[in-house]
Amino acid sequence: MANYDILGNIAIIKFPDETGKEEKLKKAKELASQYKSVRTVLEKSGKVHGRLRTIKTKYLLGEKNLIAEYIESGCKFRFNVETCYFSPRLANERMEIAQLIKKSGANNVLVMFAGVGPFSVIIAKYACPKRIVSIELGKECCKYAAENARKNKVVEIETIQGDVKRAVKKLHEKFDFIVMPRPNLKETFLKEALGVAKKGARIVYYGFCAENKLVKMMDDLHKEAGKFKKKIKITNVKEAGDIAPYEHRYRIEIKVL
Repeated sequence: MANYDILGNIAIIKFPDETGKEEKLKKAKELASQYKSVRTVLEKSGKVHGRLRTIKTKYLLGEKNLIAEYIESGCKFRFNVETCYFSPRLANERMEIAQLIKKSGANNVLVMFAGVGPFSVIIAKYACPKRIVSIELGKECCKYAAENARKNKVVEIETIQGDVKRAVKKLHEKFDFIVMPRPNLKETFLKEALGVAKKGARIVYYGFCAENKLVKMMDDLHKEAGKFKKKIKITNVKEAGDIAPYEHRYRIEIKVL
């Protein structure tokens, strides 16, 4: 069975390996008919790869175009689907984080691994903090992040291009709230977050593991914080999607003590 994502004007389908050309084209036509906004249908070829989490696609149907025009929670986003990672499946998650930030009253927010700015823009629109700093490694993503901030008229966002480890060392401020929509990496980057977190700050950390390893992952976060002479309290844990059979993305909400 094919999986697919709708990114406004572009649909991207991931087919099982054994799928034939006629079946692929049939599915492409079905999606184009079902979703009136779709003008281009692409096939995702291979897995997300590299530090920038990029994908390769093959043209199937409609306009030959790689630039998505996507709307989420009333906000407009533009990006190249091959050079910029973007997951529409995190739409509810982004809105929930914005609501958490609004409830917390945080005024100074840091978003790591910010991509083309979906977390930052949604937070700016719905939580209305005074300042948001977005850090993103990819130059192409940063270009679109800046464009998306302008498009949605959220001038409180500052986009910084660079590696998180190096970029946080150049920040001369502390943050009330830190969002870490990190990819599935061995490193936690918790050290970098704690280094720029105010006392009492909230950190939203995303971790990846099987359900039976969740307790160990949380214990490891406590131990890692202890290495840096920091104390944390995990205030909430929520499953935030599946990334593979029996492996989940977890949202872990942390308070810095």
